[in-house]
Amino acid sequence: MDARAHWDQVHATKDPRQVSWFRPHLERSLELIERAARDRQASILDVGSGQSTLVDDLLRLGYARITVLEISQAALDGLKDRAGEAGGVVQWICGEVTETVLPEASFDVWHDRAVFHFLMETGQRRAYVERVMKALKPGGSLIVSTFGPSGPERCSGLSAMRYDASLLGREFGDRFSLVESSLELHETPSGAEQQFLSCWFRFG
Repeated sequence: MDARAHWDQVHATKDPRQVSWFRPHLERSLELIERAARDRQASILDVGSGQSTLVDDLLRLGYARITVLEISQAALDGLKDRAGEAGGVVQWICGEVTETVLPEASFDVWHDRAVFHFLMETGQRRAYVERVMKALKPGGSLIVSTFGPSGPERCSGLSAMRYDASLLGREFGDRFSLVESSLELHETPSGAEQQFLSCWFRFG
């Protein structure tokens, strides 16, 4: 099963509130996005949204230039239905991040919670970094959350990488400077704990 089919199956068959990565609100992501993009006209790209509430919260906060890139059409349809008329300002893109062509130098913030750590092959990660470098504006922010050093090695039936801030920074290269990083324990709906690393990089 390829990645698109895998994630379509997940989002078409599982309650989005019961998947292991569910949080009612992505508090850490929202905090970093608000600090990185104080102007509500900032252009924000959310990669691999799934059916998280991040886009709902960004709309509620008044952000008006949001793009969602999601591999699963089932997840994207769920987000659109939930957003309703408010989602009319959102650009919805169904695609795989390492293959999708994005407009160059057009985003102030690139946000990714739990996509990058599924890229197990070096070529996939290089393609991802190339997309980030082309799509971000100079001085823009890259906000990435992955499994931390003590995080799980598998999630949703897939292998996953684990990172600390130094290792993640090396993946993106010297054009990205680390603003800050933090580790947190995410409690899954079943009560298990997963360690997440969140990093905010400035692109220059």
